[in-house]
Amino acid sequence: MNPAVVGAATEFVKPTIEYFQLLPLLLIFGVACAGVLVEAFVARAHRYLVQVILTVVGLAGALVATIAVGLTLDEVGEGAARGQLAMSGTLVVDGPTTFFWGITLLFAIGGAVLFAERRIEGGVSAFAGQAAALPGTDAERQASTRGLDHTEVYPLMLFAVLGMLLFPASNDLLTMFVALEVLSLPLYLMCGLARRRRLLSQEAALKYFLLGAFSSGFFLYGAALIYGFAGSLQFAEINEAVRNDVANQSMMLIGMGMLAVGLLFKVGAAPFHAWTPDVYQGAPTAVTAFMAACTKIAAFGALLRLFYVAFGSDRWTWLPMFWIIAVLTMVVGAVLAVVQSDIKRMLAYSSVAHTGFLLTGVLGVQSATELAIGQVTSLQAVLFYLTTYGFAMIGAFAVVTLVRDSGGESTQIVRWAGLGRRSPLLAGTFAFFLLSMAGIPLTAGFVGKWAVFAVALSAGAWPVVIAAIASSIIAVFFYVRLIVVMFFMDGDGEVALAVRPSLLTSGTIAVGVVATFVLGVVPGPVLELAGHAGEFIR
Repeated sequence: MNPAVVGAATEFVKPTIEYFQLLPLLLIFGVACAGVLVEAFVARAHRYLVQVILTVVGLAGALVATIAVGLTLDEVGEGAARGQLAMSGTLVVDGPTTFFWGITLLFAIGGAVLFAERRIEGGVSAFAGQAAALPGTDAERQASTRGLDHTEVYPLMLFAVLGMLLFPASNDLLTMFVALEVLSLPLYLMCGLARRRRLLSQEAALKYFLLGAFSSGFFLYGAALIYGFAGSLQFAEINEAVRNDVANQSMMLIGMGMLAVGLLFKVGAAPFHAWTPDVYQGAPTAVTAFMAACTKIAAFGALLRLFYVAFGSDRWTWLPMFWIIAVLTMVVGAVLAVVQSDIKRMLAYSSVAHTGFLLTGVLGVQSATELAIGQVTSLQAVLFYLTTYGFAMIGAFAVVTLVRDSGGESTQIVRWAGLGRRSPLLAGTFAFFLLSMAGIPLTAGFVGKWAVFAVALSAGAWPVVIAAIASSIIAVFFYVRLIVVMFFMDGDGEVALAVRPSLLTSGTIAVGVVATFVLGVVPGPVLELAGHAGEFIR
């Protein structure tokens, strides 16, 4: 054999790493590793301050880096999209990716600030002092008396954020699965670290872990079937196989369905939503706020990229499935929220209903070339809705942390009776967030719902829009009912009182209120920014 031929066949191709485009990911990973080192080498008394500063500065730095990356993206396809492939094609840094990164990091900063709140619990955080101690034992009481604090939650949060940034940027199924696990595992741990009601918190973490592992198995098996169908895990090559291969449709459909199960579990869509109320109720409320906003953003980013890019050429195969799931999710979320007596569970089912509204937007027309002038694309509508939803959810759960009784957080609705007279500003703020979730005009939620309903109508999905409007009417009932309880009812027995937080929580609530109002009155700049992001690239 000719040695030259052997040398040519075995020539090593050096991979290229686009460091600047991946700077947000690298920053978060570096800061998370630094947080682990802080736990190992910094004295316990100083860890809290160091971890908080490190986390917030790291997230803010990654947000600035994301803006810088977004401003330097190159146009692709005559301006229809902007961005490039990275890491030898395993990641995509395009306009939608940077938008998902930006809002994820923005809400992660809000979550980190809520993690850092200590005034509410009398000088300690909402996290358990010693997670290894059994609830009710002397070891737990001693940890509480000594004021111990689990500052490991900050690097755990950063690793979760790393997975959330990687998830919507994934360009193949294997990278997407790795991102899914990286974002999920820290969340399983953080859900079980509540300082109060620890058994409920640990139960929530266990349920989340078991059901999450089950859904990950579905995703991985679906990826294996799609590999068998397409001969590749790359989205562009899967798309080519979907266009040209008609011999293995059954394998493709089963694989697509299993991938959908894994992603729909993460967004909390029915019938894969069973974990949502238990986890939202049992997890520390700051973790719930972080999950409610950031996890849904990352999961919808991955869902959109998978079905728009890999399976986009066969959309009429998967659209009927999403029609059914969207309607079922909206109806289940709205109806079950009506019968809840716990505010966190009510907000959990509200989150399920919002997932249905977001899926309504997914059904819309995908390309700007298919729309009339002035109409928004499906991707644009979903991006805007996720932004409005994140501000309302972070703000609402921040308010929940401040309403307390002798046992800690008071989440029973009956104990919120008369809160509007005892703390009118706090109750009014919470009512404003509820009105935004209901989609009342002059709030961000109204514009968000208008956007997703409009794109669904433009795609002919009017039955889904009718179901969405009916679900919205049901949702108005339980939102307004809570407002009536706060302002027009008197409580019997022990009632909840509002505590005075530090600037950390009050600042987060204030930002949420301002953003919810501004996006309801002047939505144009954010809608234009979402439109400027362009389409997904392959």
